[in-house]
Amino acid sequence: MSNTPKSKTFSTLNLTRMAILVAIASILFVIEIPIVAFYKLDLSNIPVLLGAFSMGTVPGVIILALKSVIGLLHSSSAGVGELADFLMGAALVIPASLMYQRNKTKKTALIGLAVGTVCMVAVSVFVNKWIMLPFYMGAFHMDMDSIIKYANVAGVDSEWKLLLLITAPFNLLKGFVLSVVTGLIYKPLSPLLKGKTK
Repeated sequence: MSNTPKSKTFSTLNLTRMAILVAIASILFVIEIPIVAFYKLDLSNIPVLLGAFSMGTVPGVIILALKSVIGLLHSSSAGVGELADFLMGAALVIPASLMYQRNKTKKTALIGLAVGTVCMVAVSVFVNKWIMLPFYMGAFHMDMDSIIKYANVAGVDSEWKLLLLITAPFNLLKGFVLSVVTGLIYKPLSPLLKGKTK
């Protein structure tokens, strides 16, 4: 019984690694780089991807979820931003890790990250339309015209232009950055992530 996939997933060693990755992800979650309009880039899903690639999809999603829960401690959006981050992060991590777990090669990892990025971009459009924008309009008593004016990007004069010309490209850039960094550091960190000292 001790050698079942479930017991390996939740072994003491894996739980320890998951806890460390959650801590790193939580720290990175509060470090944001302004990119365009009100969108900011953070690298907190890199530890999530590292965990998902090295331990499996379920540990990756758990790391992602715990990062979002810890994010509630300093949330400025009543948890809405953390929910959105979880949904978009899951859209990236789940396809990427599932593909990699089936065939653990660099090529498959890159393809998985590309597929995950496309999924994240698609989910980001709907998450922003149905969750984030309605929240900000309600919280700050703004209408869509006010949000568009606040974004202050030339050529963006409607909700769908905001979503397709700002939200989608931003998340494409985010997915690209996360994928490149993960691709560069996963192999060197792989022995540590898998509990191998040599």
